[in-house]
Amino acid sequence: MANQEPPKRRPRIRKSAPTVRERAAKVQAEAEKPPKPKRVRGAVSAVGRGVAKPFKKVNPKGRVHLPDNSFGRGLAKVGRFFKRILRPLVPRYFINSWRELKLVTWPGGKETWRLTAAVFVFALVFGAAVYGVDRLLDEIFKKFILK
Repeated sequence: MANQEPPKRRPRIRKSAPTVRERAAKVQAEAEKPPKPKRVRGAVSAVGRGVAKPFKKVNPKGRVHLPDNSFGRGLAKVGRFFKRILRPLVPRYFINSWRELKLVTWPGGKETWRLTAAVFVFALVFGAAVYGVDRLLDEIFKKFILK
């Protein structure tokens, strides 16, 4: 074991940065590729399983037609307008707090009641323990110190 030599290390190969000509050729090659077709999320899987989702019409050929959402686009423009106006008036703290609240997974009704009951039981037990210790110390104080 003492006679063994450590394994030889392979030399590291460093890639050189691409030249301007190589970058231009890459951009040109990407521009010549046909664009990827846009896909509606979930539409293909719904048709494949034979299940139609609400607000989607499936024609006999299997294509999915989504309803025109011009109202939603208009509402988004109004929202962006108010966001642009109100952003300077609202402190950054409240904006970050709102973002954080949207990430929270809130418990359901049953779990909320269960946790509330656990808090009340814990408060009663802790209160009884504090009361017991207080009475004990009060009796000791009266017996030994206030004789």
